[in-house]
Amino acid sequence: MKTRIFTALAALFVCLSTLSGCAEKAPEKEYVVVAYVTSWSRIMPDPFTMTHINYAFGHVNDTFDGVRIDNPRRLKSIVELKSVNPELNVMLSVGGWGSGRFSEMAADDARRLSFAQDCLKAVEEFGLDGIDIDWEYPTSDAAGISSSPDDRENFNLLMRDLRAVLGEDRLLTLASSAYAEYIDFFACEQYLDFVNIMTYDMATAPYHHAALYASENTKGCCEGAVKAHIEAGVPVEKLVLGMPFYGRGGTAMPRFVDYKDIEAGDAYVEMWDEVAQAPYLADQEGNLVLGYDTPKSMTLKCDFIKATGLRGAMYWDYDGDNASGDLRTVLAQQMGVVAAE
Repeated sequence: MKTRIFTALAALFVCLSTLSGCAEKAPEKEYVVVAYVTSWSRIMPDPFTMTHINYAFGHVNDTFDGVRIDNPRRLKSIVELKSVNPELNVMLSVGGWGSGRFSEMAADDARRLSFAQDCLKAVEEFGLDGIDIDWEYPTSDAAGISSSPDDRENFNLLMRDLRAVLGEDRLLTLASSAYAEYIDFFACEQYLDFVNIMTYDMATAPYHHAALYASENTKGCCEGAVKAHIEAGVPVEKLVLGMPFYGRGGTAMPRFVDYKDIEAGDAYVEMWDEVAQAPYLADQEGNLVLGYDTPKSMTLKCDFIKATGLRGAMYWDYDGDNASGDLRTVLAQQMGVVAAE
């Protein structure tokens, strides 16, 4: 264990202390761009702007031993995009904020195995490429769901059983809290293809919620989240950096505002935090009232992904982008999914 921790910290020091040096040494690689697409939205994704679609959501069923899928007809239509782009991967994301019954399912051997087998059934029935687990969060009842101190260990057993049932040729991923607090990655990363870090919702205004670096206007940042995951036992090449297609306000503006609805005006002006490398809307007194991402800040995050050796980018969610697709386009171009114009 000490050897693994030392190795991870050594890699962290080499990559994050001098990002430009890592960028020069990093070999050419294929990055992933993971797009969460929701069951309740109607927009159909451009299948050439991402490598993976995580369909949101499936849930642990009421008997704690299987999967219930929201709007299965829409999932079928999303999977049909694979006929247009055969290289596209489509996965079912099980969970989401407020999605419960994980704790009861994972605590029981028979229920856990039955759940894994039902995941495989869904994969085969819909022609999926794998399963993404979005249990927010093991051992925590903050989302109003049941929890137990045993969730951490039972989560490891769930990942083990899912990998055994899905096999090695199907994908198994998960969504992780920004600072890796809830999961024993040293025990379960062996079962995972990659980890999607939810590097957003790290604060509300007057702080940024998804800044790249720490500043006086942050409570958490992408760089810190990546460091936390490496220290928690996730190999850097399995880490995917999450980005929001929405802004977060506080008392002056709504808590959640889709990127397509964000605009400056007489009351608010767009500002740039040079330290955090993040944009925001400020009121007439200069107070941060909405933190969000733009093509500029996402380009800088893509530079960080390349320099640090991460696996790629993820975003929530596709429908938040504007009509011209500015955010998804810049990510696809920067990550090499499509050629830059």
